[in-house]
Amino acid sequence: MSLVNVHPACPVELLSVASEMFPFVKTGGLGDIVGTLPPALSAYGIRTRTLLPGYPALRMVQSGGRCVARFADLLGHEATVWENRLHGKDVFVLDIPELYDRAGDPYVGPDGNDWPDNDIRFAALARAAANIAQGAAGGYRPDLVQAHDWQAGLTAAYLHYDQRPAPPVVQTIHNLSFQGCFAASALPRLGLPAHALCIDGVEYYGQVGFLKAGLYFAAWITTVSPTYAREIQTPEGGMGLDGLLRTRAQSLTGILNGIDTEIWNPEHDPDVHFPYRLRDIAGRAANKRAFQAEFGLPQDPDAFLLGIVSRLTMQKGIDLLPDVAADIFGDNIQLVVVGSGSLSIQRELSILQRRFPRRFACHIGYSEALGHRMPASVDALLMPSRFEPCGLTQMSACHYGGVPIAARVGGLADTIVDANAAALAGKAATGFLFSPVEAATLLAAVRRAHATFRDRQAWATLQRNAVAYDVSWSGKAAQYADLFRMVVARARPREEAGGNVISLHHAGHASATAARRRIARQPRLRAPQPRPGRQG
Repeated sequence: MSLVNVHPACPVELLSVASEMFPFVKTGGLGDIVGTLPPALSAYGIRTRTLLPGYPALRMVQSGGRCVARFADLLGHEATVWENRLHGKDVFVLDIPELYDRAGDPYVGPDGNDWPDNDIRFAALARAAANIAQGAAGGYRPDLVQAHDWQAGLTAAYLHYDQRPAPPVVQTIHNLSFQGCFAASALPRLGLPAHALCIDGVEYYGQVGFLKAGLYFAAWITTVSPTYAREIQTPEGGMGLDGLLRTRAQSLTGILNGIDTEIWNPEHDPDVHFPYRLRDIAGRAANKRAFQAEFGLPQDPDAFLLGIVSRLTMQKGIDLLPDVAADIFGDNIQLVVVGSGSLSIQRELSILQRRFPRRFACHIGYSEALGHRMPASVDALLMPSRFEPCGLTQMSACHYGGVPIAARVGGLADTIVDANAAALAGKAATGFLFSPVEAATLLAAVRRAHATFRDRQAWATLQRNAVAYDVSWSGKAAQYADLFRMVVARARPREEAGGNVISLHHAGHASATAARRRIARQPRLRAPQPRPGRQG
């Protein structure tokens, strides 16, 4: 794809729409990206305001903020939009207490199941975003809307069916396995016309597909790594949406995520026991000892200390650990796992902890502090994901001098140079990659890494290479800025002519629409099953 540059001195007003944002609400990588991308974009003249649901954690926005919009009937609810600037971020908060004033996880109730009204909760977010995009928030009019994942997926659909002048929408996929599929009977209460329930609309295998709608109606689609952009166009990686994504391939771009290197800095990170400078590999030794002690493991400097910080799901490959534990722990290897998720996987990890008390430890539950402390302490971080849109753990690992051992998928393949003989000799290697994602290949990768670890000079070189890898947002934010300006530049002449910008990607593409219909109507053995909860 060739991007068209618009002069960077021309500011672009971006409305970002998301269900979570660090530091207010975070369940995974989505919250990190929504929180750290706007400051990075500001260096390139992209001014971002982010619309979020009014969870309890965002009550602070109302305190000292200003009301910019009131809706007497937003999908059956009275709603207020508040604006404030907190933690250096400009945010809009959609205040509908009966939808968002709930403690705990933003997507899942205390019983572990999705909130039964998630369709209305996130349709309301998208409906409010469409209203704001049309000028409902004190006259603010963005040049562009970025809709993140399925929770914001209906934004482009609302703007399309409103048939009013509106800015273009970029739909960003953080994880295609979360699609937001709801019963067709929900359509009337979502405020969409009856004719929207069709292949060239929001219909997806007889349901209303929030993400499908965003992918169909957006002016452009982005996802979080180049390799993942290719993977989701295949039947294996497309989760049932590969046909639609192939027809939109010319409007689909993969841009790697970055991390905020001010937040992720071992010299100033408050969660690191013994701060050290970025390239001070020796300074990590004290953190390793402290981390081993924290989890009740022998403080052995020669032990190969592995770490996993992750959601405990099949996607992340954590279920493979019981199959390789006996072989791994037969060597002088220790492993610490931090995360929460599948109850069956949590039970398996508890069994491993009882079987190998001097080799294995786990912390069940989300912990931001341990997420920072681990890459500063372990020798290597393990990421055996079956698919990984981008991944942030390998970036923090590299930046802190840890070495990633990861599956060769998605963003992991894009961000890690495998320590094969040529890469080691050329001092280019930054970690270890393996495929396919199976117990045997995982075990082989761990053993290969352990052998390199025992060669302290080779391991130190590998660590220095990893630290030198640029994990910041700078280059990636520049790519986003370039793309955003291109999308805005393409839309402006049509907007000035009075056209409905959202629908313009269909103009002149009758053949692509026909292809979508053919692909969408191809019989399948079963519809893909949307996954509960969220995210990352």
